[in-house]
Amino acid sequence: MKLGAYTACLHDKPLPEALAILKGMGLDSAEINSGGFIPEPHLPIDELFASEQARQDYLGLFAEQGITLTALNCNGNPLHPNPVVREKHANDLLRSLELAALLGVHRVVAMSGTPAASATGTNPAWNVLPWDSAYLDVRDYQWNEVAIPFWKTVQWRAAHFDVKVAIEMHPHNVVYNPATMERLAEEIDATHVGAEMDPSHLFWQGIDPVEAIGHLGSLVYNAAAKDTRINPAARVNGVLDDRFGRVHPDEPGAVGLGGPYTLSRWPENSSWDFVAVGRGHDVTWWTAFLRALEKVDPDMAVNIEHEDQELDQLEGLAAAAKTLLEAAGR
Repeated sequence: MKLGAYTACLHDKPLPEALAILKGMGLDSAEINSGGFIPEPHLPIDELFASEQARQDYLGLFAEQGITLTALNCNGNPLHPNPVVREKHANDLLRSLELAALLGVHRVVAMSGTPAASATGTNPAWNVLPWDSAYLDVRDYQWNEVAIPFWKTVQWRAAHFDVKVAIEMHPHNVVYNPATMERLAEEIDATHVGAEMDPSHLFWQGIDPVEAIGHLGSLVYNAAAKDTRINPAARVNGVLDDRFGRVHPDEPGAVGLGGPYTLSRWPENSSWDFVAVGRGHDVTWWTAFLRALEKVDPDMAVNIEHEDQELDQLEGLAAAAKTLLEAAGR
């Protein structure tokens, strides 16, 4: 099993420095962003497409540090109703499959995406709990008219390049839990589209990630190490909390998500928070998580995704690495 990190939290540093940091923490895997929501400063895409020598030189940077490039990450919304966002994110994902094959990388991490509620909609609409048949109409449109046709294209292209797409089961996407993951896989006759097991998004939905791994089995292709802390406020407001604030694109620190859209401001006194590995669940839990993944695939890559806003980039990454390595018995 490879243990490493998704380098987005180190985008302010050149790739060689970022890889040296991972090595210094005892990690041996890296996941590199290849488009979608955020830029890809650690991946010189045009150069890598242009030259075999450039690809060998690039992979040599990883080899120098004893680190394996285990995945490209292209999280975005390839089903977005705004064509500016949709076309970029969809093209980035399809391009990532070809580039991964050229680099000898066999995993691309992605999100399934979220369309509008109808063909005339202009904003994404996450549609869950369709107790009213109007929402069943939304579900049927989103899946039958948008998601399934697009993901059939992804499945064909992934099979062509023999690269597996690992979908992060992320709320606000059509695939957000094991049931929706299985539905997509069945609808597109998937051989090269499966799940990325990121427990952080499952925790706050009330899903047991270890049981989810056992349920999905061979559909799990890749894993992320990110933790979630459920806060006392959840006992009052539950985990479905809309108290996010608007961040305008010209504000200092605004994080763009494509087109005019930005990352929203997190609620105060939140019901839950993303935290470094070990700050939501202890080493014993993470040991069980790694063992469950190992039963599916002994060569599984597990890459830390650092989004703990209470710790800085190196402090949070180091804390996560320490817990993960201890859980693995290293």
